[in-house]
Amino acid sequence: MSKLIIQIPCLNEAQTLPATLADLPKTIAGIDVVEWLVVDDGSTDETSAVARAHGVHHVVRFRRQRGLAAAFVAGLDACLKRGADYVVNTDADNQYAGRDIVRLIEPLLDGRADIVIGDRNIRDVQHMSWQKKLLQRLGSWVVRQVSGTEVPDTTSGFRAYTREGALRVTIVSEFSYTLESIIQAGKKRIAVAHVEVSTNPRTRKSRLFDSLFGYIKRSAATIVRIYAMYEPLKVFTYIGSVLFLIGTAIGLRFLYYYLTTPWEQGKLQSLILAAVLLIVGFQIVLIGLVADVISANRKLLEDLLYRVRSMELGDHSDDVDAGPRAR
Repeated sequence: MSKLIIQIPCLNEAQTLPATLADLPKTIAGIDVVEWLVVDDGSTDETSAVARAHGVHHVVRFRRQRGLAAAFVAGLDACLKRGADYVVNTDADNQYAGRDIVRLIEPLLDGRADIVIGDRNIRDVQHMSWQKKLLQRLGSWVVRQVSGTEVPDTTSGFRAYTREGALRVTIVSEFSYTLESIIQAGKKRIAVAHVEVSTNPRTRKSRLFDSLFGYIKRSAATIVRIYAMYEPLKVFTYIGSVLFLIGTAIGLRFLYYYLTTPWEQGKLQSLILAAVLLIVGFQIVLIGLVADVISANRKLLEDLLYRVRSMELGDHSDDVDAGPRAR
C-alpha cells in the first residue's frame, strides 16, 4: 500500500491555510493513502488549531521559530516516520495549485526520478516584477551550472520526493532549503526532474526576505557555501591559481626591469608583492587539498546518516535505485 503525505511548513498562516488545504487533493490515482502534515514554525496565531480544525492528519509544532529550512527538514523526517512512500512539499500561502500535485508526482510513480521540482514558468507570473524575474532566471542558471541539473525554477518550493530521495536530503542552511537541496541532489547524482505547474493569485507578500538585496546576498552565500562543501578542491584551486598567476606576472615584470634597468630602479616593491601572492596562492591550494579530504569524510558521514535513518525507519531494500515501491 502506497502513501503520499503532503507537508506544509507554516508561520502564522491561520488566515491563508484554510484555502491552501481546500485546494489539496484527498485522493490520487495510483496512491492508496493521501495524508496532510503541517509544520508550525513557532506561530503566534492559531495556525495549529486551524490545521486540526480543517482535517490535517499530522501537526508538528516548534515552540519557537527555527526558520523555513528547519521546518522543511522536520517535515520530511515526520513524513518518513509516518510511513510516507512519497512526500510533496507546498507553501501555506496557496501559491501553488493543489491540482498539479498529480502532475508533480507522476515522474516519481513512473520511476523516472526521486525528486521533482515544480516549474512556475517565471515569465508568466503576473505578480512578480521584471527585476525579480530577471534575478530568478539568473540565479536558476547559476544553480544549474554548479549542480549539473536542468531545473528551470530552482527557488520553487513546490516539489515531490520519493522515500529514497527524502532520506538522502541533508540540509545545513538556516535560510532556505530550495537551492541547497538541488545542488546537493546534483552532487549526489540523485535523479531530478521538473514539470510545469500553475500558480494561484498572490495572497500576501513573501516573508522569506526583507529586501531584494538581502535575498541576493543570502542566496549567493548559500550557493557558494554548498558548492564549496562538495567541490572544495576546485574552488580553492581556482582562487589560489588566480593569485599565483598574478604573482607570477608581477614577478616577471620585476625580472624584466631588473635585467633592463639599473638596480636602483629595479622595482623592488614588485618583487615583495610577487612573493606574497605566490606564497598565499600556494597556501590556498594546500587548504583546498585539506578541504577535499574533509569533504570526502563528509560524504562518508552523509552515507552513514542515510543508512542509520534507513535502519531507524525499517527500510531494508537491497536495491535503492529500484524506483517506486511495489504495490
